[in-house]
Amino acid sequence: MTNIGPSRNLVGYGANPPHPKWPGQARIAVQFVVNYEEGSEYSVLEGAPHAEKGLADVVGGRTGPGTRDLAMESMYEFGSRVGIWRIFRLFQDRGLPLTVFGCAEALRKNPALVEALMAANYDICCHGLRWIEQFKLDRDAEKQQIEQAVALIQDLTGEAPAGWYCRYGPSIHTRELLAEIGGFLYDSDTYNDELPYWLEVCNKPHLVIPYSLDTNDVKFGPGGGVATADDFFSYLKDGFDLLYEEGAHSPKMLSIGLHSRLIGRPSRAAGLARFMDHIMTRDRVWICRRVDIARHWITTHPPIPAN
Repeated sequence: MTNIGPSRNLVGYGANPPHPKWPGQARIAVQFVVNYEEGSEYSVLEGAPHAEKGLADVVGGRTGPGTRDLAMESMYEFGSRVGIWRIFRLFQDRGLPLTVFGCAEALRKNPALVEALMAANYDICCHGLRWIEQFKLDRDAEKQQIEQAVALIQDLTGEAPAGWYCRYGPSIHTRELLAEIGGFLYDSDTYNDELPYWLEVCNKPHLVIPYSLDTNDVKFGPGGGVATADDFFSYLKDGFDLLYEEGAHSPKMLSIGLHSRLIGRPSRAAGLARFMDHIMTRDRVWICRRVDIARHWITTHPPIPAN
């Protein structure tokens, strides 16, 4: 029978999720992620069969196969030239932590950025060698790319990445490959929960920290339904406020996803700034890096050995 991958779990924690016991008796853990992909997206200039088509201020696919899309390229360049630095300033001015989902090739092309994120003690979760659909690769090619990405990030930073997250979901082989390669504390290749959870992969415990495309600046893209800074602020605020209220009895995790070329625009960054200031007015809020959540869960909620 053809390998169609792991089974699904539609139940999860159900009506009685575990109390996460966040540090400081926090009612909510808030985790900001900036996806840094600029320079690793599909590029005819670097041998891809087509130009990048997604996650920018326009819908791609306007140029044919083998033809560069210079407008799309320049929108991505805004992210690396301007947007990422605006985001960093917002976090540094407030002294807040940040996780970078970094594509290895994108980081390689911006040494000043790597230096800045290391100086700020932001953690890097490996976002692949390039920003491509991993699920289109065969198993051997995918393994090779994961190994190359890890080696490159380790070479750039002196430390292997603790986490993994690829573009729009894994292949049926990804988690097995992460277990085979080793060294990862967690992956975030799912959108199915508001708390971390354990799986068994290759007969070993494997931690999953779910991500979100909901509280995410992808909503600023074409058809995303968010147009203004106030739209974005209100959406994030409502999500935070409800989870904060629920957190009196059942604390959860809120992941905020960002992209340099999207939220890095000034009229959008203003909404992010308002949200950051809003959550900083509340007590018992744990604003943390993704690796901090992984380490907390491993220590506080270790995997239960199978009988």
